[in-house]
Amino acid sequence: VQLVVSGGGSVQAGGSLRLTCAASGSTYDTYCMGWFRQAPGKEREAIALIDDESDAWYGDSVKGRFTISQDKDERTVNLQMTSLETEDTGLYYCAYEPGCGTGYSFARQAGNVDYWGQGTQVTVSS
Repeated sequence: VQLVVSGGGSVQAGGSLRLTCAASGSTYDTYCMGWFRQAPGKEREAIALIDDESDAWYGDSVKGRFTISQDKDERTVNLQMTSLETEDTGLYYCAYEPGCGTGYSFARQAGNVDYWGQGTQVTVSS
């Protein structure tokens, strides 16, 4: 599976950005796909995940501000980010796994991710 990320950039606090991840290759019928974020000096953390049934999970830090969606025909996952805060600054990575696991507990751990897209920088200034 290959993942190509587009989007990201710089924005002022309160602004919006959109990320897109396109999957290609031998993708799974059952999968978990989404976004991790790595802030400077911090570990990579899951922020939004979606499964093949379009059920979604959000990290507490982005809940209510970010929306994950997918186009299954195009095999793309989008992350619409609104009301951005300076704390949202970091490298954003697309992730792809063969399933989310119960309560997304498996998929939320970066060490369990099978495939990563390239990171894209998101910088939010005050």
